[in-house]
Amino acid sequence: MLQAKGLKFGYKGNSIVLDNISFNVERGEHLSIIGESGSGKTTLLRLLRGEYDLDKGEIFWKDQQVLGPKFNLVIGYDFMKYVSQEFDLMPFISVAENVGKHLSNFYKTSKKKRIKELLELVGLIEFKDTKVKLLSGGQKQRVALARALAKEPEILLLDEPFSHIDNSQKLQLRRNVFNYLKEKKVTCIVATHDREDVLGFADRMIVLNNQKIAVDDKPEKLYQNPKTDLIAAFFGDFNRLEFSGENQIIFSHQLKKVKHSELEVEVEVLKSYFKGNHYLIEASNTKNEKLFFENETALKSGETVFLKVSK
Repeated sequence: MLQAKGLKFGYKGNSIVLDNISFNVERGEHLSIIGESGSGKTTLLRLLRGEYDLDKGEIFWKDQQVLGPKFNLVIGYDFMKYVSQEFDLMPFISVAENVGKHLSNFYKTSKKKRIKELLELVGLIEFKDTKVKLLSGGQKQRVALARALAKEPEILLLDEPFSHIDNSQKLQLRRNVFNYLKEKKVTCIVATHDREDVLGFADRMIVLNNQKIAVDDKPEKLYQNPKTDLIAAFFGDFNRLEFSGENQIIFSHQLKKVKHSELEVEVEVLKSYFKGNHYLIEASNTKNEKLFFENETALKSGETVFLKVSK
């Protein structure tokens, strides 16, 4: 449905941001884009929207080419909605008026029903008459999500969609929104630094690094076999350890405290961090290299323990 072919782009007077970017996204597919700050995640979303003119390459949605401002007086397309980190809401009208801004007044009953449905989806029904200027940043982000869905787009571009929302609201909201998009078969492309936006929801994951796509694969495969430190760091605390003559990426939860007879790694405990259902232990091995492992209880600083890899 969406085809990006050999995209190349750089801001005027600056070096290239993205180079030779190619991928396809099918109808209803959820694609996550990750990468370090400055890797081009937001820029890629804006290129897909037609906000900038490409230096090279082509973008198609079905048979329609997505073009930039050189070819369009008005940026964007009706079949595509983009939710940026700036929200771009109208502050002096109500939440409901913002969500229904682009819905026709000719069918007032169906418009009212649609607004109610979307406000329930994002958990803002009690704020429907509140002016947007009085909302918190997280509430504004939820309004922006609801407004983007109002006219039933075929493709939704989301830039850090839950970054301003409290954890108490974020968990359920994420499930509500992503499940809704799957149910309606809306193609979804999400630029994120939060692994919870990916795990359990994304069908595929693209990793941007050094202006290019470093990896394009299923999150499960990348989690089970991360090829680089960048990918491993996205999923959690990890270690680089030498086993059987091979340098391997080992996640903190894959190292288990064992008896001396089962020894694979000997370490000295430096610090214990409470993580809720476990403690993250920072330690140092015999080569004076720091590593991390998980344990059910806190361990004393200076204590010597023995670890084994358990994948």
